[in-house]
Amino acid sequence: MTRSNAEKRAAFRALHKEGCFVLPNPWDVGSARLFQHLGFSALATTSTGYAWTMGHPDYKVTRDAVLEHLTMIFKATELPINADFESGFAADPEGVADNVKLAIKTGVAGLSIEDREISSPFGLYDTKRSVERIKAARKAIDESGEDVVLVGRTEGLLSDPSAINPAIDKLVALADAGADCLYAPGVGMTGKKEDIAAMVKAVAPKPVNVLVRGPGISFAELRDLGVRRISVGGALALVGWGAVRTAALELKDGKFERLVDAARSGEMNDVFSKFD
Repeated sequence: MTRSNAEKRAAFRALHKEGCFVLPNPWDVGSARLFQHLGFSALATTSTGYAWTMGHPDYKVTRDAVLEHLTMIFKATELPINADFESGFAADPEGVADNVKLAIKTGVAGLSIEDREISSPFGLYDTKRSVERIKAARKAIDESGEDVVLVGRTEGLLSDPSAINPAIDKLVALADAGADCLYAPGVGMTGKKEDIAAMVKAVAPKPVNVLVRGPGISFAELRDLGVRRISVGGALALVGWGAVRTAALELKDGKFERLVDAARSGEMNDVFSKFD
């Protein structure tokens, strides 16, 4: 059954109210449709995964290209889409607001705004500036009249995994500024589950997204810690790139054994025929 966009946005909002769910991160139309076929309830785009499909490093894809990508993913699937909207493609709050309005028009059910300085890949906006930018995004969503989930992100733990208290303090500020969901990639990756618990408690009752990059913590453990949603960023794209790279290197050496690990063309055609 085809759902209206309002219904998809309402369903996405409802996922954040209780329980815990996994958001896989497609990087193109095919992966989005595959994840729908596999039974996921929602999807989240990945800036890294998309950039690599275009032959670029992360943060080197233009705003207009990302908007086109979001539109394509939205049209390709019946699932709600959360947009990785990087740093909003603007430094000033007014620019962020304008770009958020454009993102809403693509049909997304949620979007995230990072605190990463667009002119300095490893720099972060301070809390005051980050709050101003989230407030601007919140106002843009409210003025649109659309029920879009706003995710406030801080990237600090990716450069300093031990800086848990500053990350939590910033997320609290972003929550107070109007973010519906909070996200600090890197939390828990030091193995300290108590950091995740502290983050969840600090921003409650608002939900927390945790990024998972590999084994070490289970879905049940994250759920029991109070995490509401789990994403994997570019990890699935990297799984694909890793498999292709390994098979191609062996192919170059005249070895063909790795090709037997491939998905079957008939199976993939069956999956995608359901969307035609």
